[in-house]
Amino acid sequence: MTDRKVEEAKVVLNGAGAAGIACIKLIHNYGVPKANIIMCDTKGVIYKGRTEGMNQWKEEFACDTPCRTLKEALVGADCFIGVSAPDLLNRDDVAKMADAPLIFAMANPVPEINPAEARAGRPNAIIGTGRSDYPNQINNVMCFPFLFRGALDTRATEINEAMKLAAANALAELAREEVPFEVSAKYEGRTFEFGRDYILPTPFDPRLLYTVSKAVAQAAMDSGVAKHQITDWNEYKHYL
Repeated sequence: MTDRKVEEAKVVLNGAGAAGIACIKLIHNYGVPKANIIMCDTKGVIYKGRTEGMNQWKEEFACDTPCRTLKEALVGADCFIGVSAPDLLNRDDVAKMADAPLIFAMANPVPEINPAEARAGRPNAIIGTGRSDYPNQINNVMCFPFLFRGALDTRATEINEAMKLAAANALAELAREEVPFEVSAKYEGRTFEFGRDYILPTPFDPRLLYTVSKAVAQAAMDSGVAKHQITDWNEYKHYL
């Protein structure tokens, strides 16, 4: 949608707890180099040589940068991911990001920046939050029941990065398909077509069950952690 190359994207994450570190690991495994990732916590940028508030997980993504604050890190950034606190950013911060920035402000119930405020800084921004009253709700219910379904059905010995990436890619691909009527019917007055306001499925999409579960099951088998092999995918879909 924005003609970016994943290996060139600059990503800024705010919130270096378990969720933030898991997100950034997934994005790194998808192809964003560590050199292009700036992670921030309540004390600012996690940079190489910092000693205050550090641990082994933060240390893994400590970056070599002169930036010391979140607002400094956002200058020229392609993507912001927030799993932190409300109202940390404003339109001026977003205006300093790269063109058509990706903003995933997931603090709940008040995101790091309101979508309207973000759009005031960059009208072509692509924005997702954790809330159901804004477009692009990022909700873990779209993933975790079906990730575990695929893992259990293959009797996987672990849930690895390949399985998590498979789930993420399945969600992205599903958003590109035509949305069935029963989904639109649950959201009166809204239409769903792949674009800036619809980049991932809704939690009420019944296709999530067999789409994400199958992708995870296949990844478990391909990565060698499955103790049970699924051979008939049509039968598996019918079973689901």
